[in-house]
Amino acid sequence: MPHTPPTLDADAVRSWSSRALTALGRARSEIDAINVYPVADGDTGTNLYMTVESAAQAVEAVFAAHEAVADGSVPSLNDAVRAMAHGALIGARGNSGTILAQLFRGMAEVLTDAGLAAALRRAAESAYGAVAHPVEGTVLTVAAAAADAAEGASGDAAAVARAAYDGACVALDATPGQLAVLRRAGVVDAGGRGLLTVLAALVEVLSGDAPAEPAASHRVALDCAADGDTEQVEEGPAFEVIYLLEADDEAVARLRARLDGLGDSLVVVGGEGLWNVHVHVDDAGAAVEAGVEAGRPYRIRITHFGDRPAAPPEQVQRAVVSVVPGEGLAGLCAEAGATTVMARPGEPPASGELVDAIRRAHAREVVLLPNDADLRHTAAAAAEQARTEGVRVALIPTRSAVQGLAALAVHEPDRCFDEDVVAMTAAAGATRYAELAVAERQSWTMAGVCQAGDVLGLIDGDVAVIGSDLAATAETVLDRMLAAGGELVTLVVGADMPDQVAEHLVAYVRDGHLAVDTVVYPGGCHAAPLLIGVE
Repeated sequence: MPHTPPTLDADAVRSWSSRALTALGRARSEIDAINVYPVADGDTGTNLYMTVESAAQAVEAVFAAHEAVADGSVPSLNDAVRAMAHGALIGARGNSGTILAQLFRGMAEVLTDAGLAAALRRAAESAYGAVAHPVEGTVLTVAAAAADAAEGASGDAAAVARAAYDGACVALDATPGQLAVLRRAGVVDAGGRGLLTVLAALVEVLSGDAPAEPAASHRVALDCAADGDTEQVEEGPAFEVIYLLEADDEAVARLRARLDGLGDSLVVVGGEGLWNVHVHVDDAGAAVEAGVEAGRPYRIRITHFGDRPAAPPEQVQRAVVSVVPGEGLAGLCAEAGATTVMARPGEPPASGELVDAIRRAHAREVVLLPNDADLRHTAAAAAEQARTEGVRVALIPTRSAVQGLAALAVHEPDRCFDEDVVAMTAAAGATRYAELAVAERQSWTMAGVCQAGDVLGLIDGDVAVIGSDLAATAETVLDRMLAAGGELVTLVVGADMPDQVAEHLVAYVRDGHLAVDTVVYPGGCHAAPLLIGVE
């Protein structure tokens, strides 16, 4: 049967973000390999993947919110495309990822009212406006060419998308002639290559047919780069600084001027009070300080370009990658030899971050500990991606940091992989877990109605105790957990928990359960007030 092109609606945006993510996952290594501008740090493909992953997660969240309401409502096109733009904004990585986020934002501003061609034009204009000093021969040029071709197309959205893709292909092929660093390296622009992948996904969604592979010159360029036939790019600033910023338009205008004087590759995207700031500087502290003066910067990431080795370290046989909810646990797990990924409240790591941690572990075999039931699918996606790169990954579905600690305690890298995984899985499974939290609002729970400010004792993920005092609530939780027996109690204490509470709980366990040992670890900032494990 002939294909009936779908309407450009919320479902199409959902499919587009999902297919773009899958396609970037396949093309990531190729795009990383041809990355020579603005810095030859080999991460453009990875940054684009992580940016689109955040966008796709935001779109899925909008659909999930509507599905949770039993009125049969579905997201509108405006809901979906704005969610995609917002997700890309808060998850943007690197120079190209930040520009892609602004392209999505520009599209979101007019897509519903004006159509795809006008949205692509607004996207290109917005991206040029976000870059302090636009350079031709980059992703900006490719975006502008896509918009030009789309405006000259006739037909439905599928025809417009196909024209945009074809125009982007021609522009991408021409980038080495526009930018000397690309010509010397024998490659096309990596950011433009990534945008082409995103546009190809849109064509496939709207037409049902995937566009042909990029021109042979792209593959020849990649081979040339892989063979080492490149010249060293002139040295630039030492640090890449990225942060989200809550600030008004006037403050951001002043921030742009100040950062422009501090470094280069300045891209500031966003609006309506939320911005993503990207800049390359020698003085990272000054760049962050400028953000503090402009508003409230957070999710600050500072990368020293010199920390990215030209040659990877020698691969080890086995490693453990563990997600941790606080700096104290991060240090503890690192001392035990694990590579850690930080999970802050409200900011769960994306699968791209887990894949990056697996790569940093640089091992042939990796045991992955998500330490959160909600991260199970994210961790599974990361494990699958790492397996395609030749890493043997075992995912142990730990649901709490204390289960991860139990697994890490029995880890022995010298025994065979399967035996090690079985022992770690058994240790995690034999550990019941609990957590103390403070209710933010009135709500219904398994233990009854709680009020804002109440102390909640969660056992194995469900609210079991509602109290008004941290120590008393912890005692009740411990009594319930130890009623079924136990040999070891692990207490992970958050930075906001008073020291005397932890000391009191140790004494409480010792006095009431003579055969039970207790260990206490600092959770640090961002950790829950108290995590409890009973083995």
